[in-house]
Amino acid sequence: MRRTSGIEDLLRLHAPQVLGALVRRYGHFDLAEDSVQEALLAAAQQWPESGLPDNPRGWLIKVASRRLTEALRSEEARRRREETVAALTPRDAFTAPAPGESRAPSDDDTLTLLFLCCHPALTPAAQIALTLRAVGGLTTAEIARAHLVPEATMAQRVSRAKQKIKGVAFRQPGPEDRDQRLAAVLQVLYLIFNEGYTATSGRDLHRADLAGEAIRLTRAVRRLLPRDGAVTGLLALMLLTDARSAARTGPHGELVPLDEQDRGLWDAKAITEGTALVEEALSEGPAGAYQLQAAIAALHDEAARAQDTDWPQILALYDLLVRRAPEPMAELGRAVAVAMVHGPEAGLAEVAELEDRLAGHHRLDAVRAHLLEKAGDAEGARAAYQLAAGRTLSVPESRYLQMRAARLLPPK
Repeated sequence: MRRTSGIEDLLRLHAPQVLGALVRRYGHFDLAEDSVQEALLAAAQQWPESGLPDNPRGWLIKVASRRLTEALRSEEARRRREETVAALTPRDAFTAPAPGESRAPSDDDTLTLLFLCCHPALTPAAQIALTLRAVGGLTTAEIARAHLVPEATMAQRVSRAKQKIKGVAFRQPGPEDRDQRLAAVLQVLYLIFNEGYTATSGRDLHRADLAGEAIRLTRAVRRLLPRDGAVTGLLALMLLTDARSAARTGPHGELVPLDEQDRGLWDAKAITEGTALVEEALSEGPAGAYQLQAAIAALHDEAARAQDTDWPQILALYDLLVRRAPEPMAELGRAVAVAMVHGPEAGLAEVAELEDRLAGHHRLDAVRAHLLEKAGDAEGARAAYQLAAGRTLSVPESRYLQMRAARLLPPK
């Protein structure tokens, strides 16, 4: 049965708290996570018909606890496991708390789960899948659809990830590696958002469910770490970027570039919130990559018209960004800013410097094509657009690039 949006939001809110309660009480992260998923599914099937229980989180803890103890009983060494579970189980474990009461863990468990799901032993793909399932409350089928892979493939990926971190203590990392692990958490959330905002493959340019989930989880992290500049900057970046979503595609799903978008369709409320967060993030210490990218996004969003964009200020921010966090895609963005300030030839010179590090990437070819077109080299631009169109796996991007190439065909 399809979840209603209100129930879906409620389940995703409680999912990490319920999982935290079970892992703290019983251990067995892998079995506990499966049990929580079963409880979420049971709620999604029952609540639309029977109504919400007085204490939804208590209901979920009760059902998930029952599922977990059943799973533990079915394993080998049944008697020993049952004795262990009995010793660890509080007398009221299977009684839902009264309305308004809760034995669920503090919200810090959400951050602990994020650290666990982003464990360095896991690949980025596994970190993303496990985060969406354990912390986001998405089903394996939902995650598989979002990533355009068979459900069995995603189930195997999640299962392998859980086995890799089996036995890892359920606690936040110590001070010596907390910053590094938090950086991994933020990177995973950023990757989830980027895949939602601009899908790397498939027929849709934008996957609102993934982008929205990344924003929701980043808000949760910020509630736990409200004075962390990187967290605040990442949330600002997501909001300012996602604010343009409604204007990014035309009536037939075609891509609309930033300078041609109807800015009246942009989400003014998200821009206001994002801009305020940028100012806050920049006041919370040295600006890192997320804060600087958010500041660049704010300058784009604050321009009433494309020609009003403060490109010299954007270039100055890109100069800071590539010095503090040198990364090829940031340097490609800087090349565009250089072209807007100093002319397309200057931008093309910057693009040439990235040939080795971005060889074969369609975005390098697309930027080169755009700058060649601005420089008046129609033939070179058309070839570069065609090359980029052949290299992207995104259908909307490919169609847009082919259209740009077709516009440059010489008249017959």
